[in-house]
Amino acid sequence: MNVPLNDSAVLFVDIINDFNFSGGKELEANTKQILPNLIKLRNFAKEKKLPIIYVNDHYGLWQADFRKITDYCYNDRSKNIIEKLEPDDDDYFLIKPQHSAFFQTPLQALLTELGKKHLIMAGIAGDICILFTAKDAYMYGYSMYIPENCMASEAKDNNDYALYLLHAVMKADTTAI
Repeated sequence: MNVPLNDSAVLFVDIINDFNFSGGKELEANTKQILPNLIKLRNFAKEKKLPIIYVNDHYGLWQADFRKITDYCYNDRSKNIIEKLEPDDDDYFLIKPQHSAFFQTPLQALLTELGKKHLIMAGIAGDICILFTAKDAYMYGYSMYIPENCMASEAKDNNDYALYLLHAVMKADTTAI
């Protein structure tokens, strides 16, 4: 992984998920395929002491408490993912009201305070929330590494097209880890 580590933060988008929606079964299956790579990325971040920031849908639980969100999302479909990737107490956890991790969240202020200008981004859904977050990150001047094998969407074609846009338009490095 060739990234500027002293300038980097790892961003996990919507990884705590209940998969209880139309298309959730497909997203769950595709997320389980990338789970080993997400674990590898998380372990890398812990080893290198990079800040890990989870930005997640709130599921109507506006307290921004990752334990409440994980408890709400924990079910037979999500438990393996949650158990492997649940935030630690020293990780950051933000909730978002819409698709982008930047929209009406303190993410930009947190990154500024941490002195980070490079994002290593992973999570779901690649064709919606990762794409919208990357668009905002690009507009704010962040450089990005979004490994293609750390992002999942409901449909593979949509994920592939989002990866194309992330690389071609937003100048993200999408090389697999």
